[in-house]
Amino acid sequence: MGSTAARTYLAFHHNAKLYKLSAVVSAITPFSALEEANKLLFKKGTDDDFAVVTEKTIFHPQGGGQPSDEGVMTKGNESVFRVSMVRMDAVNDGQVLHFGRFDSSSPSRFQVGDTVEQSIDVEKRVLYSRLHTAGHVLGAAVRHWLEKEIPGFDELKASHFPDSAACEFQGSIEGKWKEPIQQKVDEYIDKAMPVEVDFWDEEDFRKNGLERLIPDRSLAPPGEKFRVVKIVGADVYPCGGTHVDTTDLCGKTTVKKISRSKGTSRVSYAVN
Repeated sequence: MGSTAARTYLAFHHNAKLYKLSAVVSAITPFSALEEANKLLFKKGTDDDFAVVTEKTIFHPQGGGQPSDEGVMTKGNESVFRVSMVRMDAVNDGQVLHFGRFDSSSPSRFQVGDTVEQSIDVEKRVLYSRLHTAGHVLGAAVRHWLEKEIPGFDELKASHFPDSAACEFQGSIEGKWKEPIQQKVDEYIDKAMPVEVDFWDEEDFRKNGLERLIPDRSLAPPGEKFRVVKIVGADVYPCGGTHVDTTDLCGKTTVKKISRSKGTSRVSYAVN
């Protein structure tokens, strides 16, 4: 694998509506030649598949509860590479692996140094962004009602996948809270609250009274700040995902079910 390649610049961190981008190929590796740790990231890989690394990318890798983008990379009329899965490299820190295969009709494959055109599946990106913002809205709504009601309350993790969207919390949330949570979610959605991206260091978290949210330093490149997503008027989250510009763009967000197990609660949701 091209371990000499530098960290991949994550263009989507700065512009989630950038759907096409020219990028230079810095590494290309047949699936069969990948390190075992990276093979495990793409369990459906075959001898027909490759992992492509580019100097920058608009493809969001699976992580933070958000599915990976899909799409294509092309080099003029010569090569078409269909990206079916994107993950952070498990071996080379900060590199993004684009897994997929070349069209059988492509007369040639990419070479290191080639400039390629990246293009993502916009419909899926928009859906994932709606789901991700809706998850933050739900988390803010639950915190609004229950932060002071449940001893040891905290937000644990979330899934923003279309068929399994849910947020998990420390503490037991009774079913009676489902309707108040839904009402607060509706309020936040209807207000069309701005969703803003910022970059904070540890002191910024402290100044905003959010020491509890300071991420592990290993989650940001050396010397760089942490990316945060602010729903203005509701909440702030450290987050590397893509989002819509205002909460109303989530669409109707429905609180589906509250389930409880071993001191934690899972609140599932869907967007229409």
